[in-house]
Amino acid sequence: MAYDEVLADRLRERLQDRPGVAEKRMFGGLAFLTDGNMTVGVHGDDLIVRLSPQTGDAALTGPGTRPFDITGRPMRGWILVAGDHLDDADLDRWIAEATAFVVTLPPK
Repeated sequence: MAYDEVLADRLRERLQDRPGVAEKRMFGGLAFLTDGNMTVGVHGDDLIVRLSPQTGDAALTGPGTRPFDITGRPMRGWILVAGDHLDDADLDRWIAEATAFVVTLPPK
């Protein structure tokens, strides 16, 4: 599956200088990991965001959001945000929310 290169570049710009962040192909798209834990990514034209299960459930009420479900079993705390709902402020907010959760996880 192809993914939105423009969205990938927007993520790279924001994450490339952060310590512990690596880029990796995953889920048929592109993922950005912090200390080995997936933080955000691109799947098709959408942003993948990893949040706590509670925050993820609440985030699903936001515009352009839906569960991250590529196997028929949604992953709790993981959401997709439609690319057309990602102005710079929204993208920065999603990255910040995902990072705030992922830094609480043990490094892999």
